[in-house]
Amino acid sequence: MAAMAEPIILASASAARARLLDAAGVPFTIEPAAIDEEWIKRASRATGQSTMECALALALEKARHISGRHREALVIGADQILVAGDEWYDKPKTLAEARVQLLSLCGRTHILATAATVLCAGKQVWQKTSTPEMTMRSFSEAFLDEYIAAEGAALLGSVGAYRLEGPGVQLFERMTGDHFAVLGLPLLELLDFLRSRGALLA
Repeated sequence: MAAMAEPIILASASAARARLLDAAGVPFTIEPAAIDEEWIKRASRATGQSTMECALALALEKARHISGRHREALVIGADQILVAGDEWYDKPKTLAEARVQLLSLCGRTHILATAATVLCAGKQVWQKTSTPEMTMRSFSEAFLDEYIAAEGAALLGSVGAYRLEGPGVQLFERMTGDHFAVLGLPLLELLDFLRSRGALLA
């Protein structure tokens, strides 16, 4: 009799990550991890860590938080930090903040430090990082206001205040790197790991 595949849990409240896994046909449940992300980010900056080191720390902490309660499961933790120059960006809390953030990124290139990990029984069994580079075009304030009105509160769920899978793609003139990582997960590598683990059919 074949062994049952390990259950998969996404330790994230990200709708974009859930959509990626669902569209790929991955069987999973969602259990967002309640961690103090702001404290981790402050500690990372205070100790001189890079955005990627911080993103990895956040992904690990999310997965660890849930893995302790579901030791039989493969728990996916992921995080993403936007950096432009020396400035780290957080998810905007209001549409006014989103407008200010998008204006500050207008005509500039930024990096999305994207980290994902999988834990089983509290131990890390996989991790992957990706650094897609995004260049925004020089858009008008009239376009920006129309874009914000059309997208509304959906912008507040993204660290960049944009959804590349929606009208947000119109903000950009160039992108290099993994498209799936922009959306929140290095999906192809994650799927490869899940197949190697027996959680998906090879």
